[in-house]
Amino acid sequence: MIVRSFKDVEGTDRHVKAATGTWESKRIVLAKEKVGFSLHETILYAGTETDMWYANHIEAVLCVEGEAQLVNRETGEEHWITPGTMYLLNGHERHTVRPKTDFRCVCVFNPPVTGREDHDENGVYPLLTEPEEV
Repeated sequence: MIVRSFKDVEGTDRHVKAATGTWESKRIVLAKEKVGFSLHETILYAGTETDMWYANHIEAVLCVEGEAQLVNRETGEEHWITPGTMYLLNGHERHTVRPKTDFRCVCVFNPPVTGREDHDENGVYPLLTEPEEV
């Protein structure tokens, strides 16, 4: 059993801040826990814009605080995401998030991330793995 709070990961290597400065993520469950998914609390900052494309992962996002516009860059569809709203990127959609206010969400990734990922120039997280234990 693992019991861990977001406060526990603040300031550790599980607390990742984007090179772009548009978001930060507290990664409470990672690939090294070997449970088949990772779980994060992510805050995207008000007034920013983040282009993402999870070519290697499926992501579910549940908004718990704030408001943001979600744009499916493949279809042009726009959605307003508010607390209690979930979106699932089950088709590896290229998307943009534009927070009106600080936008706090809980995210689940499959396959799980290692905690070292940041978006590349295409908005993609690389598919990193943990070394096998011997």
